[in-house]
Amino acid sequence: MSGSVRADAHGVMLAAFHGPDVPAWLGPAFEGGLAGICLYGDNLPADGDVRPVARAVAALDPTRVLALDEEGGDVTRLHMADGSPHPGNAALGVVDDVQLTRTIAAGIGAELREAGVWLDLAPCADANSNPANPVIGTRSFGADPGLVARHVAAFVEGLASVGVAASVKHFPGHGDTSADSHLTLPRVDASAEVLHERELVPFRAAIAAGAASIMTSHVVLAAFDPDRPATLSSAVLTGLLREELGYDGVIVSDALDMAGASGTLGLGGAAVASLAAGADLLCLGPEASAEPRALAEAVDAVVAAVESGTLDRGRLRDAAARVERLRATWSERPPVEAGAVEAGRVAAEKVASEVVSRLGVAPLHGRATVVRIDTGTNPAVGWTDWGRLDVDAEVVDLTARDLDGVGPFGGEVLVVTRRATAHPDVWAWVAQQLEANPQARLVELAWPDPRLAGRPDVVCTMGSSAALLAALSRALRGEVS
Repeated sequence: MSGSVRADAHGVMLAAFHGPDVPAWLGPAFEGGLAGICLYGDNLPADGDVRPVARAVAALDPTRVLALDEEGGDVTRLHMADGSPHPGNAALGVVDDVQLTRTIAAGIGAELREAGVWLDLAPCADANSNPANPVIGTRSFGADPGLVARHVAAFVEGLASVGVAASVKHFPGHGDTSADSHLTLPRVDASAEVLHERELVPFRAAIAAGAASIMTSHVVLAAFDPDRPATLSSAVLTGLLREELGYDGVIVSDALDMAGASGTLGLGGAAVASLAAGADLLCLGPEASAEPRALAEAVDAVVAAVESGTLDRGRLRDAAARVERLRATWSERPPVEAGAVEAGRVAAEKVASEVVSRLGVAPLHGRATVVRIDTGTNPAVGWTDWGRLDVDAEVVDLTARDLDGVGPFGGEVLVVTRRATAHPDVWAWVAQQLEANPQARLVELAWPDPRLAGRPDVVCTMGSSAALLAALSRALRGEVS
């Protein structure tokens, strides 16, 4: 039965709240029809454990959507304090064992279910064809569409096996970008033929695997729509995803506070435009105040658009109905069978060890110097702990601003960075260090720049997760995994 316009407007919102404490307004918002909540790094308490927050939200109404980004690897919310125990997509792609990917995804899903979360904003189905991509990188299974496709399907199936719905992202692809859609509006000018053979292949596989939801990208793919990012494009969401690819699940917008979506329209305008284009569940992004201002702005804009005729009432109702079906299907799955978390951890360690073993890492001969250069991160990764090696070493922590007059260091040196070559000053310093000291090595934790390929003084881990760093530490200690 159709509800009021305002109730349906609430019913398509995936809202957020500020801080680690569940706000007083959330219970009444659920009663008013709010679809659900997405948790962000902002919601972590001082100890970095988001599980109590998630369980408190779920206790208010377990039928409401409760989502977060748990990709494994560099993007984690459950393990931000210590880094993910799962290796991440790029590492999974290197090993290319879909059963291990499925098992790890099931382990991640089991952890989510234990915390009350049943929608995982993962996996990334982006084929990372641009090695300079600042926001996807090791979040991708690889550059080859076929490899990405089979691991996306396995990840979706692994989550579903423990009762967690996937939200496959970022449709129709964020892998060929050189800009971060959190900060600006990226554009891809590849031909439609290339996009069909590269970007769309993994999403076709996700649909065939039964993906419960697909998340949009704030990227202009000119061959599909030269004027609007996918999140706001009817040609992409309705014409391509619904009609051409035949997808009948829930379309989730990426966070509408990102510049790629709301930079010119504002949050309310972006909410209306995304719904009109074909999105069903609007992710609003982190709430910056104690009151639900973003939620109120988005709901008011949608109600006003329906009342003025700018947004079709039937489109809003269709979106709300799809979200209702998602909730009915996924919110009350049976308890997870014991052992799934542990099986995922075992598989994760196997993958991490295999990735590191292929690198042929020579062990350290004595006490070393580990120089960690913090080059910053992006909003998707957040402040997750990174780059900690468990070896006998003096650790020197630097930022890109600290390098003038520092070094070169003598003896065995490990310079640990993320995207070193993307920062000219950092790369110049690292290159000088490597040239001056034959015992120095670069440990690159991000997607490797082609310029690093084949260099014996460079170790590319394909991610900065705790799992990969632990495996690398064992190799540096001379331990056989």
